[in-house]
Amino acid sequence: MADIIQLLPDHVANQIAAGEVVQRPASVVKELLENAIDAKATDITLVVKDAGKTLVQVTDNGSGMSITDARLSFERHATSKIKSAEDLFNLHTKGFRGEALASIAAIAHVELKTRTDTSEIGTHLTIEGSKVVSQDPAVVPKGTTISVKNLFYNIPARRNFLKSNPVETRHIIDEFHRVALAHPTVSFQMLHNGSDVFNLPASNSRQRIVHIFGSKTNEKLVPVSEETEIIKIEGFVMKPEYSKKSRGEQFFFVNDRFIKSPYLHHAVSSAFEGLMKNDVHPGYFLFLEVDPHSIDINIHPTKTEIKFDDEHAIYAMLRATVKHSLGQFNIAPVLDFERDKGFDTPYEYSKKSPTAPSIEVDRDFNPFQERAKQGNIKFPFKREVSPSWESLYVGLKDDSGHAHPSGLRSSTEAEMEMEFESEEVTGSIFESKETETGQVTLQLQNKYIVSPLKNGMMVIHQNLAHQRVLYEELLKNITVKEAVSQQLLFPLELHFSKPDVAIIEKVREQLEHTGFIFSELKDETIEISGIPVQILESHVVNLLSQLVHDIKEEVPDTGFSQNDMLAKSMAASMAIKSGVSLNKEEREHLINQLFACKEPTVSPTNKPVFTTLDVSDLDKKFM
Repeated sequence: MADIIQLLPDHVANQIAAGEVVQRPASVVKELLENAIDAKATDITLVVKDAGKTLVQVTDNGSGMSITDARLSFERHATSKIKSAEDLFNLHTKGFRGEALASIAAIAHVELKTRTDTSEIGTHLTIEGSKVVSQDPAVVPKGTTISVKNLFYNIPARRNFLKSNPVETRHIIDEFHRVALAHPTVSFQMLHNGSDVFNLPASNSRQRIVHIFGSKTNEKLVPVSEETEIIKIEGFVMKPEYSKKSRGEQFFFVNDRFIKSPYLHHAVSSAFEGLMKNDVHPGYFLFLEVDPHSIDINIHPTKTEIKFDDEHAIYAMLRATVKHSLGQFNIAPVLDFERDKGFDTPYEYSKKSPTAPSIEVDRDFNPFQERAKQGNIKFPFKREVSPSWESLYVGLKDDSGHAHPSGLRSSTEAEMEMEFESEEVTGSIFESKETETGQVTLQLQNKYIVSPLKNGMMVIHQNLAHQRVLYEELLKNITVKEAVSQQLLFPLELHFSKPDVAIIEKVREQLEHTGFIFSELKDETIEISGIPVQILESHVVNLLSQLVHDIKEEVPDTGFSQNDMLAKSMAASMAIKSGVSLNKEEREHLINQLFACKEPTVSPTNKPVFTTLDVSDLDKKFM
């Protein structure tokens, strides 16, 4: 029998490895940024074009590479991070597998410019599909610049499976956040299609969080700090009132490496037990330091999963530390009935230095000076003489039915007055019940509306029904005619991060068609002077926050799909929630509006809005 097993060529093996390492442009960003960190760079610049499909370029001022290292770095399993198998359990660098650059070079056009501090001339290397096109000496600054162009150019199937540019950009920004948060002492800059997205100076952890997520984040953070023999925990958790339904501001870092751990996430969530609702998630930025020998990172090529030697102990310590911080800063309620809250020092005043109180003295005061006696004061109205004690018993009758002898009015006058008041109160407070006319509807569990039919009954989900009504109305306002706006007496000022404000700016025109009026959009501030008539002023923040989240998750391209997503998100936020009681007129109005829609049977998310029960279905229940 002929031999059928053969060794794969290197470029084929590299393409296979690229399937694990490089899943999308964000994977390239992650690997290149981590290499820059390992090179001890203090200034890193990321340049992205067309969401990384055309160009991903990372420039750093790190140690650079020699001519030999520059060529060898693109070989498989070539790395400067480890030398033996024992080093896998004593890692102090981001990379160690030696697969990233080889995998990237197999599926893209890569250009490398690098120079060490001791060399006068650097190296310019060009690789296309694992083949070295050129390697020449060049005059370049100290550090390394890697440009990855035309990603997946030789694997069209993988390129076709990439999402739209906004989706891929969001993944790139997520990876950028993870590296920038883990290394606050390094300055980062990110440019996308020529525009400056982030410019983060070197700072501490708290300032780095504020620079990324907006200035208003500072007041939301609660410090967390604990050190034991097993683990050291530093970082911040968000106050319970700022918890969100969506995940996105949950960051775990183990030895300055971002990880994903549902087990540790549950530890933080359990520390917030009783302080927030069940369907929301707390935000946190937690930095864990453990012994490198007690963890295993070499599980997956993305290196976002870690195995701990003693997960249960870390779970207990993390939960106790977060719970302690919430109690220490008066976030959690304290059952001390003797404590006077007036003596509590606000958290923002804890770092202020005390100042001496100012003393005011009236130097013209003379205690021996005679003052003019106060004369009689004339009032512009006539003082009434206080009534005598007998007047308290006016109108009261004794057991025999006669008025009190000290009364000033007769009992007949008092009785007439009492009867008159009784008739007025009865007529104004208690409405006479009349026979109801029109359609008979009932509300079940403040969630469903039940309406009878000729041969059964119909059960309508009030939240989904209202979503359908609002969805068609909002879609009409966006595409056909503008809605009526309700002017605010005082403009509403909202604070979002820079990327969120940029998202709202993109859909500003559609939002203005629905009734919003934006008077100003700054870097982190949105000022609204008018809102749609269907929503309350207190609901605007939640509506826009949910809208930004939905755009980040779905990110449709421009056109009808964006308008459709916008109408869906706003309808879901504005619709009547389950648990709200509706009166007879409101129930009938909602039913009439629903069946006036073009598609009343399903909600905007294609869920059934109502169901019908025939008499035959009910008869079967009693057989």
